Amino acid sequence: MHGPASSGWLLVALCAVTGVYCLVRMRSGGGEQRRGAGSEALMGFGMAVMAVPAAVFTPPSWAWPVYAAVFGAAGVHALWAARSGAHHLHHLVGAAAMVYMSVVMAGSPAHAAHGRDASGIPLLTGALLLYFAGYVLLSGVRLVPVGALAGGGRTGGDAPGWGDRPELARACRLAMGIAMVAMLLTL
Repeated sequence: MHGPASSGWLLVALCAVTGVYCLVRMRSGGGEQRRGAGSEALMGFGMAVMAVPAAVFTPPSWAWPVYAAVFGAAGVHALWAARSGAHHLHHLVGAAAMVYMSVVMAGSPAHAAHGRDASGIPLLTGALLLYFAGYVLLSGVRLVPVGALAGGGRTGGDAPGWGDRPELARACRLAMGIAMVAMLLTL
């Protein structure tokens, strides 16, 4: 990598592609899968926008409070959805992390370069880093096929559509977890 701008663009691309795939998953699924994919798409696109290098685009001062409000609403939605399944709690933590980063950006001097020179609360930043690092490790382990561990192969049959592939959904969640760790490290 050639510095912060190139790593920022890689993060933008990773999050945007993840968001697009989550939109594809929304079209192929129904009910609960659609809602989860929608939350993940919002997170992916939100993270992509937040990761744009400051040399290219510095958001106006009103953008960070709007960002915090959008992800605050997403967090409330995730909390409401957690009644039907605990897996929505991860969306709640992700939305809370986005609100936290938005508040830190709004409070930093001149909205300092998307995270550089920003100063968050070290204990909260550390707790979020630990959560997402653990999530990344767990997600990575879940990507290893059970058949590969047991020495077996994949069974035949019709290949599922792009939106119906659970391993791709897991890979997207892993990518967003890694991106969240990278973004939190800049605080």
